[in-house]
Amino acid sequence: MRELILLRHAHAEPAMPGQADLDRPLSSVGLAEAAEAGRWLRERGLAPDRVLCSPARRTRETLDAVLDDVAGIDCRLEEAIYEATPGTLAGLVDAHTDVDRLLVVGHNPGLEQLVALMHSGASGEYRGMPPAAIATLALPVDARVEPGIASLTAFWWP
Repeated sequence: MRELILLRHAHAEPAMPGQADLDRPLSSVGLAEAAEAGRWLRERGLAPDRVLCSPARRTRETLDAVLDDVAGIDCRLEEAIYEATPGTLAGLVDAHTDVDRLLVVGHNPGLEQLVALMHSGASGEYRGMPPAAIATLALPVDARVEPGIASLTAFWWP
């Protein structure tokens, strides 16, 4: 089995007048949430082999806090994660079957819909991944992402 960890960015500040959505930073609450998410992952030994992160400032800041003192992880900014559909995210996951544990840091609704699709086989109007939430899924080593392919092994939020 291989593992997929999906992490939604922590709480962000609202956009300031004229500020691009991509440039929104984490709030003080979000920084604390992201640090807590990192502790949760470390306590369970869930260090990823590779990370794919949206280029948005709030996702990068979430990742920085989560990985705080962890070094040597292959981290890649992936533009396609920003505003991604579950199908786009599935394609990205499928492109990284060479790693045992992949972490994707991104946004809703794409992340929560991907969790629902992979676990239950349908995404519909599923809403259930709050800021800084983590979903871990186990799926067969060589399997492509498709409806119902994965088992939800853990779900956490601050």
